[in-house]
Amino acid sequence: MASPIEHEDSCQQEEDEEEEEEEAAAAPKAPKIRDTPEDIKLEAIVNTIAFHPNRDILAAGDIDGDLYLYSYSCTEGENKELWSSGHHLKSCRKVLFSSDGQKLFSVSKDKAVHIMDVEAGKLLTRIPKAHKAPINALLLVDENIFATGDDEGMLKVWDLRRGTSFMDLKHHEDYISEITIDQAKRTLLTSSGDGTMGVFNIKRRRFELLSEFQNGDLTSVCIMKRGRKVICGSSEGKLYIFNWDGFGATSDRFAVQAESVDCIVPITDSILCAASIDGVIRAVSVLPNRVLGSVGQHIGESIEEIARSRDTRFLASCAHDQLIKFWDISSLPGMRVDDYRRRKKKDKRLKALSNKAFDTGQDFFAGLLDSTEENHKKQEEEEEDDDSDSGSD
Repeated sequence: MASPIEHEDSCQQEEDEEEEEEEAAAAPKAPKIRDTPEDIKLEAIVNTIAFHPNRDILAAGDIDGDLYLYSYSCTEGENKELWSSGHHLKSCRKVLFSSDGQKLFSVSKDKAVHIMDVEAGKLLTRIPKAHKAPINALLLVDENIFATGDDEGMLKVWDLRRGTSFMDLKHHEDYISEITIDQAKRTLLTSSGDGTMGVFNIKRRRFELLSEFQNGDLTSVCIMKRGRKVICGSSEGKLYIFNWDGFGATSDRFAVQAESVDCIVPITDSILCAASIDGVIRAVSVLPNRVLGSVGQHIGESIEEIARSRDTRFLASCAHDQLIKFWDISSLPGMRVDDYRRRKKKDKRLKALSNKAFDTGQDFFAGLLDSTEENHKKQEEEEEDDDSDSGSD
């Protein structure tokens, strides 16, 4: 039989253990660090997203015309809404930060251009009735000049110092889907739903030419290969490649085995990400033309837009599921296409290139290229021989 003293010691020990357990339970747990920020859920479908140029901030615009600003973090539970704005009367179509990150530009179906103060979340400038038709595309050229394109094919180039547009040109017969410009800020390119790419000289303030018609809508446009190639995505699931100064006709084209290519974003000078109506984001090598794999997906939901973070660590995407998702693309800049070619002979499925991406199990390489291998060899030799950046002339 235990003595009273032993019994007291035993009770004290049990009490001490209980106190330690309570203290451990009450102590804050170490925050969980994720590979990517958590998904952001909105109340409406998000049409457009943009990363801040020097801070961990993301802007979003939805179909109700609302703008949102979020800070994002890989620490679980640390994504925060900084402010929201409901100044647009109809769907917000495009958002972009100024190069210094102090202003947020947005265009809308309500035909207006808004400029917000990023820090305060206040409306600085509003250009009502900037177009006669809903505005669909936006490009910031520099701190004073920006361009807009509308649903009827009208392109306008604006000067904030004057508060008016100095170029009003209509050469497309359908909506302008995207606008880009060369490094010299001289040649402005537009992709359009009429199946053509438009070329405009912003310095001389004039229209240059339209490309030949392609099958389907041209949904997006970007410049790659040190300014020597222009890439357009299409609603037919193809990428069309133009030589710089050869805008009239494509030099190459290839299918990415997707229903459509709705949005493209360059990741490196040779690799881009392409988003599709099938909800899959594909990493694609340009010259040599190869689908490298899947970066991520919105299962069964059409993707509206993708955007690359300033450090090329993340790709963000928004879709009809009302979610903004983040994908780890840090491995893409170091990907060697030669190594990939050897791997793809063993397994023809679309490879998952991030932890959250799915292996689709589809044969994305059977009949991948429309062009002949001889044409590709010629293109690759051209890339090796010509190191000049003709896009900056």
